[in-house]
Amino acid sequence: MSDNAMDKLKGKAKEMKGKATGNDREAAEGQTDQAKGKAKDEMGKMQDRAKGMRDSMDDN
Repeated sequence: MSDNAMDKLKGKAKEMKGKATGNDREAAEGQTDQAKGKAKDEMGKMQDRAKGMRDSMDDN
């Protein structure tokens, strides 16, 4: 499992625990962890696209 997926999973668990116990701070931290995982996913996709563009330019 990738670090990104772990961040999202950990965040979801933390958010659910926070909501179940009425701990708003923990729930917010969970949402932040999930957002961090999603941001890492998007960054990876952008890097892959940039590499593909660079590779296609080198082929010409």
